[in-house]
Amino acid sequence: MTRTGDRSALRRQRAAGNRDRDGRGRVRGGPAILQYGFRPFFLLAALQAGLVIPAWLALFHAVPIAWHSHEMIFGYLGAVIAGFVLTAVPNWTGRLPLSGWPLAGLVGLWLAGRIAYDTAGPSWTVMVIELAFPVVLAGSVWREVVAGRNWRNAPVAAMLTLFALADALHLLESVRFDLGGAGTRLGLATVAMLIALIGGRIVPSFTRNWLVKRGGTALPASFGRLDKAALATTGAALLCWVALPERFVTGVLLAVAGLLLALRLARWQGHRTFGEPIVVVLHAGYFWLALSLALLGAAYLAPGAVPESAAIHALTAGAIGTMTLAVMTRASLGHTGRAIEADGWTVAIYGLVTLGTLFRVLAPVLAAQYMALLMTGGALWGGAFLVFAGRYGPILLTRRKTA
Repeated sequence: MTRTGDRSALRRQRAAGNRDRDGRGRVRGGPAILQYGFRPFFLLAALQAGLVIPAWLALFHAVPIAWHSHEMIFGYLGAVIAGFVLTAVPNWTGRLPLSGWPLAGLVGLWLAGRIAYDTAGPSWTVMVIELAFPVVLAGSVWREVVAGRNWRNAPVAAMLTLFALADALHLLESVRFDLGGAGTRLGLATVAMLIALIGGRIVPSFTRNWLVKRGGTALPASFGRLDKAALATTGAALLCWVALPERFVTGVLLAVAGLLLALRLARWQGHRTFGEPIVVVLHAGYFWLALSLALLGAAYLAPGAVPESAAIHALTAGAIGTMTLAVMTRASLGHTGRAIEADGWTVAIYGLVTLGTLFRVLAPVLAAQYMALLMTGGALWGGAFLVFAGRYGPILLTRRKTA
């Protein structure tokens, strides 16, 4: 075949492929759940969080803490990250989203990892099965960044690579090596940095859009020196936390990072958004991030004054839990053609995750009521994700609304 013939055949193939997709690049045929990455992964993440927490609480004295940590960080959180980046990357790069059978394959890798880790003991085989999902996810995002020459978002792809490495370290520790919890810290540090980076884009952006629609003139401050200093200090603090935990310098950096993030947040006009919970919850999630780093720094600077467990759960239950639900609710509404507004069920989700976090953070502080606070906080926090699954599951399973 001539080169002209090759080009003609390629054009015909592309045209045929485009006929199978709608205006947003999604596959026309097949179930709605496989049209965009946020659909299956947000639903699976909600079910994972909503079921694993009650299961862990019911078997509190029988299930190792390593299992709880792994399934929440690399199971639930891995699914949320996948749903977010697979939806955001096409907007960043202008390329088609992952959908249809390729998306189903990625979901299958996540499910295989959950089944292998939950049903078999630590082994090299389980490690290979579990790591397939984060490695393929990171590779797919790198491919889109490179193909779209979207170097601005290369740090996100790098964070996904670190997340896969964190999973590997955590599994290595369960199989043979004593790494002092480095895998868990790297996983949490990676997600904290993602919230600092991506949250620093979406919180002021969505706040600005909401305020402008209502004629507001006091808008979030533009990205400047304070933002750069906050992100640089946060990165350095988290790096020290992974490599040199419980050191004085680590405590100082974490405390300063928390302060700078709080100052950054104060410039985003969050107090003007109380009229719309789906906007103010983004500010709440970023506030938990700033508070968690400050508390973690205080735990190292003044041992005994602040329990490290309280700081860790301000990060996990507070910053991560709140921010993931904020993004999951907003994206599920916006990307399915619905108004981005919080109904009563959505407000209940935000209330449950906030109350659950408060109880969980207070549990190690009020040692005499530890178990009662732990159980109550876990039930409330897990309940937020079950309510999400019940309210948003039908939305994720049905096709996009059209005007």
